[in-house]
Amino acid sequence: MSKSSTVSHRPSQAVEPKQANKCVYQVDQQVKFIHLQAEVDCLLHQLQNLQKQNLANQSHDN
Repeated sequence: MSKSSTVSHRPSQAVEPKQANKCVYQVDQQVKFIHLQAEVDCLLHQLQNLQKQNLANQSHDN
């Protein structure tokens, strides 16, 4: 039984590095992507705040 567990364990180890290589972009591309994600999150937060301010101003005007 130890052979079957060893055999089943080996393929999972062999698959992980291959999957990691397929999913990994170049480091500079990853950094750019992370920065873009952060910028989009920041802009979305600003937009949501502006929408809340506009709703508050509209309710005060009425």
